[in-house]
Amino acid sequence: MLQKVRMFSRNICRSRRKVTLILVPLLLLVTYSCRKEIRPEKGGLDLISNVYLDASKGLDNVQNFHISRMNYSGSNLIELIPDLTFPEVTENIYYIKDSICYKVGLENSGSAILSDLSKHQRALLVSKKKEGALFSDEWIPNYLHRKNISDTVLFNKKYRRFEVNSAKSFSRYYIFPTDTILPYSIYRHAEIDYGGRLERIDSYNKDKDIFVTLQLLPRKNWDEEASEIFEFNEFVKKKK
Repeated sequence: MLQKVRMFSRNICRSRRKVTLILVPLLLLVTYSCRKEIRPEKGGLDLISNVYLDASKGLDNVQNFHISRMNYSGSNLIELIPDLTFPEVTENIYYIKDSICYKVGLENSGSAILSDLSKHQRALLVSKKKEGALFSDEWIPNYLHRKNISDTVLFNKKYRRFEVNSAKSFSRYYIFPTDTILPYSIYRHAEIDYGGRLERIDSYNKDKDIFVTLQLLPRKNWDEEASEIFEFNEFVKKKK
């Protein structure tokens, strides 16, 4: 009789574990599906990096790079590639749509018809683009071994954080909690996991003694060059 009672108790415990294991994924699925993503109609993004050489000796030896000025209208992106020496000068312009991109050209950028670019040039996969913002589906190295750390406040914004440590490097990631989803993200998989937007990465190369910060700065307005392209194409579209 005692053995039957024990067997009955074990079966109840197993059933409870099964129910729990089933309910947890369901609750996560319901929570995620209820989270509404907001996609803004227009705006811009700046990708900026600061590189500190001989970081262990101080942060005075620094180089600043304006990597990319992205402007979006819906899912359409106009990316301006600044000259690394003279950031106010645009070196190249790309039109990005989904997973492909085209070079717009500097000379006739104000009169470029975006829908006609495919007639004159071969599309380039954004993952193959070697300048400006990089588009990649790869995961953060050693992401599965990350460590969550306490939240912090930078520039009056509260960030969730995690860090990844390895033999050769140490990196810290800052995620701003928001439902607003932009058409570009540095590491989308981390944004999904932490429910926000990855806006900053601090990395230290232990071998080369180099400290690098990478910042994604959202803004509401377009650059003047991008504004001309978007407005001209809207005019052409209405005229048709």
